[in-house]
Amino acid sequence: MHNISIFGTSSDAGKSTVTWLIGRMLQEKGYRVAPFKAQNVSNNAHVADDGSEIAIAQHFQAKALGVPTSWHNNPVLLKSGRESMASLIVGGKSIADKDVWAYYRDLDGLKPIVTDAFQTLQERYNIVIAEGAGSPVELNLMDKDLSNIFIATKFNTKIILVADIEKGGVFASIYGVYHLLPQQLRNNVIGVIVNKFRGDMRLFDEGVRIIEKEFGIPVLGVLPYEPFNLGFEDSQSLENYHQDCTRATKRIAVIAYPTMSNYNDFEPLLATPEICLEFVRSNIDLNRFDQIILPGSKRVIDDLRWLKSTGLFTQLQHIRTEQTSELLGICGGYQMMFERIIDENCIETTEPTIETGLGFIDDEIVFQKEKSLSKYGSRYEIHHGTSAKYPHSYRDKGLYGTFEHGLFIDERFIAYEKVQIAAFVEKMRPHFKLDRLLEEL
Repeated sequence: MHNISIFGTSSDAGKSTVTWLIGRMLQEKGYRVAPFKAQNVSNNAHVADDGSEIAIAQHFQAKALGVPTSWHNNPVLLKSGRESMASLIVGGKSIADKDVWAYYRDLDGLKPIVTDAFQTLQERYNIVIAEGAGSPVELNLMDKDLSNIFIATKFNTKIILVADIEKGGVFASIYGVYHLLPQQLRNNVIGVIVNKFRGDMRLFDEGVRIIEKEFGIPVLGVLPYEPFNLGFEDSQSLENYHQDCTRATKRIAVIAYPTMSNYNDFEPLLATPEICLEFVRSNIDLNRFDQIILPGSKRVIDDLRWLKSTGLFTQLQHIRTEQTSELLGICGGYQMMFERIIDENCIETTEPTIETGLGFIDDEIVFQKEKSLSKYGSRYEIHHGTSAKYPHSYRDKGLYGTFEHGLFIDERFIAYEKVQIAAFVEKMRPHFKLDRLLEEL
């Protein structure tokens, strides 16, 4: 049995979802399956079972498959840093901030770690499903492509293309990606999945014929568009969320500053019919909301300055004074609630910085070089900022702040999540040719 690479013919084609969807179906056939992504670029991270930091997408894939998580699922993670820098997490641990050019220059040094991670999973499971990143045929970067080209070449994986028909140009994207792949990888392409189809599926029967007969690529499935409000990987996924507010009795605003992180914190709220959630990106009137949430942030000081520049900072202070709405701060949002944020070690800034906070909490936040990682049940912490007086949380009338992510997860949501995952598989099953896939493997 071969391992599998999932290549997208464009960004946001649905690779992350297709990865665990195929994994679930293979599990039903008795195979032990693990998700993998060599390099992910995301501010949305989770603490794995081994105490390491990995991208939320791989954590969710493992959850959907019911397998333990570790850094092996995502050995390299990049988070946006200051200016042209990126925070580099290798083997689940924060290493350093690197200039993007320097990262690519030193990429060969990461290949042994990526190889070790893949081989470890390969020893533990029958099939490793390796999600690619972006497009696999960025010709100027193919020699630097860890997630697509390196893994598929190194481990001779079978390749499935995923094409997003909703974007348009689906035939060109399939044909173009296939023919731009190196010959070795082209020979390993076992099929394509056309994703996010809306309307009568019979309208694409001729499309299937064209792809199979004229392109020579088997079609493993034409999957219908189906909103799935779980496992948000990035802001693009967040933009696609679907919510029905007709039964809502509580309105909640989430302040969506430029480097908001850990969007998955709000999945339980989106799943609650009594709650209508709105992501706020400008200085609208916040008084119409029952609760306002300051979420996690990858760059706390920059996002705090953004609050000030938009006018939301002043509005939040007024709301706190008048206590017209509840205020909740999570991780980065919690840190913004303090009197000051001190970054003497230049964790987020280019020079030692002290930034005035909202002033709701009588202490200051100090950024430490060593990142704090902890996990307890469904909750976890990932942060550089620390408070001497309130190291975990703070509560006052109408105000609550905490370093904990996963705050809204309860038994009801866990049960809901399991039901939604199972229901999604059942909806996709009739449109996926699993037997044909198994023949190719």
